Parts: sequence; structure tokens; C-alpha cells
Amino acid sequence: MFAGLLALILAAAFTGAAFYVSFAEHPARMRLDDQNALKQWKPSYDAGYQMQATLAAVSAVLGFITAWISGDWRWVVGAVLILANWPYTLIAIMPTNSKLKGIPDRDAGPASRALLVSWARLHAVRTVLGFAATLAYFWALN
Repeated sequence: MFAGLLALILAAAFTGAAFYVSFAEHPARMRLDDQNALKQWKPSYDAGYQMQATLAAVSAVLGFITAWISGDWRWVVGAVLILANWPYTLIAIMPTNSKLKGIPDRDAGPASRALLVSWARLHAVRTVLGFAATLAYFWALN
């Protein structure tokens, strides 16, 4: 059951990181002027993407392994929920990311700010998916 516990820990870490971005980092970023908000978002997103993508993938793999070993389908629920962040990010968030990355910092303005506001709403779904996965893993652990 060590793999399941590790899946839970990684899902919780993913959720904590997503929650922090949604409720602390991004609101603070949005207090900056348009140019600096965009300039700060770009490297922050790149670092966060790598970290969260890895957490979600490894948590899902461990959840699936635990489901297979234990024969308990509830682990699959958690694994699918945490893994859902990958297609959600690629399909729903990536178009906004690409637009933001394509705006030179010096050209930031109301359009880039509107995209950052939209990005925040889209990113909040990642927090919800992570939280749901964490709850599902807790459910499976009991």
C-alpha cells in the first residue's frame, strides 16, 4: 500500500501547488501593471507546469499500480481524476497559454490582462481536479 500512500501524497502536493497559484500567486501577480504581470507569469508558468505535470503523472501511475495490486477500483477514480489535469491542460488551457507566451512583454496591455484573468479561471479547475483526486485516494485508503 506504499504506492497508494505515495499517490495520495503526490496528489495532495499537486493540489497544494494549484491552490497556492490560484489563491496567492496569481492574485498577487494581477496587482502588477500589465507588462510586469505578463513578464512574471511566463517563467512562473513554465516552472509550475513542469512540477505539476510530473506530480500528476506519477500520482496517476502509482494510483493505477495500487488499483491493480489491491484490486480496489477506488484507486482508479483518484488516478483518473489527477491524470485528467493533463488533457484538461492541453485542450482547455494551452490555447490561452500559447496566446500569453506569444505576446512580447513590451506589448502587454488590456488584452494580455484579460487573458491572464481567463487563465486564472481555467487554472482553478486544476485545483478542483487535484482536490477531488486527493479525496478519492483518501476514500480508497480507508
